[in-house]
Amino acid sequence: MLTQQDLQQLAQKGITPEQINIQLDEFKTGFPFLRLEAAAAVGKGIVAPAEDERKCFIEAWDNYKAEGKKIVKFVPASGAASRMFKDMFAFLNADYDVPTTKFEQQYFDNIEKFAFYEALDAACQKNEGKGIKQLMADGNYKAVVANMLQPSGLNYGQLPKGMLLFHRYAEGARTPMEEHLVEGALYAASAGEANVHFTVSHEHMEFFEQKVADKKDGYAEKFGVKYNISFSEQKPSTDTVAANPDNTPFRNEDGSLLFRPGGHGALIENLNEIDADVIFIKNIDNVVPDRLKPETVEYKQLIAGVLVTLQKRAFDYLRQLESGEYNHEKLEEIIRFVQQDLCCRKPDIKELEDAELVIYLKQKLNRPMRVCGVVKNVGEPGGGPFLTYNQDGTISLQILESSQIDKSNEEYMRMFTEGTHFNPVDLVCAVKDYQGRPFNLPDFVDKTTGFISSKSKNGKELKALELPGLWNGAMSNWNTVFVEVPLGTFNPVKTVNDLLREQHQ
Repeated sequence: MLTQQDLQQLAQKGITPEQINIQLDEFKTGFPFLRLEAAAAVGKGIVAPAEDERKCFIEAWDNYKAEGKKIVKFVPASGAASRMFKDMFAFLNADYDVPTTKFEQQYFDNIEKFAFYEALDAACQKNEGKGIKQLMADGNYKAVVANMLQPSGLNYGQLPKGMLLFHRYAEGARTPMEEHLVEGALYAASAGEANVHFTVSHEHMEFFEQKVADKKDGYAEKFGVKYNISFSEQKPSTDTVAANPDNTPFRNEDGSLLFRPGGHGALIENLNEIDADVIFIKNIDNVVPDRLKPETVEYKQLIAGVLVTLQKRAFDYLRQLESGEYNHEKLEEIIRFVQQDLCCRKPDIKELEDAELVIYLKQKLNRPMRVCGVVKNVGEPGGGPFLTYNQDGTISLQILESSQIDKSNEEYMRMFTEGTHFNPVDLVCAVKDYQGRPFNLPDFVDKTTGFISSKSKNGKELKALELPGLWNGAMSNWNTVFVEVPLGTFNPVKTVNDLLREQHQ
């Protein structure tokens, strides 16, 4: 099935013919839905620490940082902002010239509230010889939008989201990239250094690096830290082949195979190359102005404190199991820790002999760990926290997307729609074992949790394959703990008008 040209194309990407055959088989067979036990809730997989506990966890994090451990803030920032402006692109191409939809009207009624207003006004003056107010008075609304979206103006239709002006300050507007530098200094700095890593798409890398270089010294001086900032791109070897509706490889007009990015799950490879003891993960667009940061910082420290507290206990137990100096009572204590604190249950655990039990406990304790902040469900689209069955028959906590749930199962759909909490992608991860060696993170991916979607290219239908998501199946075999965090720590920007929300003003 694969031609000589195909094999050369695969070699350039670092993909083996075996991988392609597996992917084509996955198009044929699809992926199994996950078996659910329950939606996670407070007291059932979600921890909601009381005030005195919160103080203890924050203190634990402060103590951990004082040990000089390496902490990295990992920010997936490769997404282009084009989806943010879908409605405004539609207006530009519409057969009417004045704001008509509710979205368009909200945008123009509040245009002066956007942090990019001054920059957009300057672009309009330069390109049209008139400012925004004059253009709107003339009824030339489309010129304003064109100057926001197109390369001759601000080029916001093509830039990565991390490079847009989100928030106003007296000293000038800030981008999300800058807000993440500020956050890095406030909760992830250790020994006077703040390590921040951005994943950036290839076409934006040079621009992103230049902007970071322009800004970082000012923030280093403001917060008294030294920034170590690194970048990576999604690897070509994580791209997936596209298929025709009949599951044969989809080919471009020149006969070459069509590959597509494998989704955010591909970033497990980037995460695997980060040398750190603890890694914070947070999406590029989930940032707030300085006036709202104290709450975010407090809860970031809290979830990090929960992580290092649990990790210390897991390491102590692993050393005891390795030493051989334990009795059955100690094994019972470790089982309680795995079941109650790490929320990992094995229904038939009573059937195991002590020797089998030790092997099982070592396996469950000696793996990467993540603590995920979850917020109360307010109807935002996206995944939620669940107790699910794993490949090995254990039940543990997972973050699921709706695509992983069997829509024909009424009980599962009820769990999903009535779930009390939502995943805001607020993670802190421990990625080294009890001997200080880094885990190989791809070993802990559940490969059966990919996803197939319908797309098109040049008017032709195709099937696209997404890898197990970064915080979904790619972290399926990690120890996972959920902690309730306030809604105020979750302020994503999915459309340009989200910037008009009070939290971003």
